Amino acid sequence: MPIGGQAVIEGVLIADGERAFLAVRGQDGSVVVEPLSIPRLPKLERIPFVRGPIKLYQLISLGLRALQRSAEIAYPEEKSSGWDFFFAIGLALLLLVGGFIALPFFLATRLGLSNPVLLNLVEGGIRVAFFILYLWGLSLIPEARRVFQYHGAEHKAVHAYEAGSLELSSALKQSPIHARCGTNFIFLFVAVAILVFSLIPARSFGLRLLARIGLIPVVAAITYELLLWGAKTRLLRPFLWPGLLFQRLTTREPMPDQIEVALAAVRQVVSARSSSTTE
Repeated sequence: MPIGGQAVIEGVLIADGERAFLAVRGQDGSVVVEPLSIPRLPKLERIPFVRGPIKLYQLISLGLRALQRSAEIAYPEEKSSGWDFFFAIGLALLLLVGGFIALPFFLATRLGLSNPVLLNLVEGGIRVAFFILYLWGLSLIPEARRVFQYHGAEHKAVHAYEAGSLELSSALKQSPIHARCGTNFIFLFVAVAILVFSLIPARSFGLRLLARIGLIPVVAAITYELLLWGAKTRLLRPFLWPGLLFQRLTTREPMPDQIEVALAAVRQVVSARSSSTTE
């Protein structure tokens, strides 16, 4: 079963679809490893085009909880309330809907394009440009650069696991770029959205915007199935290279101690999986 994860504050989250473990470097230098529950709907997760939105919800829910918990472990002196967490989620949703859906659509419609396919191509291009600017802006923040390093550490640890080793010496030799990174999902999502949004018949700006927001689960479902199919064939590889290219913005070469944190999470996932199969 493949594993994957994400970078968090001073650490890494690793999951295999059934179990997840968070590893964070504490202020005393020790590595804290904790399990996180994954919201499961086993029967629905096996249904094509239904499992995609479910997986997306699982990733978002798990990722948000991992970010909050990693901040508590890495910076225990900085107490935050539950309202701070919900405020951060609200800002993230505002950025997603406003910055990456509504604003690109608004700017594209100002160009007076009548062809729906061309309109959506321009809209998709603006969305990708915003994404690149967003990543570039994040890279200027020292704290974000450390997260990018942990992102590279996560990829190196996963590569080492797939190569049959969980030793630091093996992980150090691996690439910080990985084909199953979420960056690939984002760019394939944009490509699918261009095609799906072109089918919206409404002429009103408001209705077309609401349709775009409402169709996000549909686009996610199609994208997920394409990624599963692409893992078994080479036909989709040309659509994955932009994501591989832009991983150079979202990853940095990690330090050995950061890779050790990622390996700690991978080892715990592998250990928990072995324990469950022997029971």
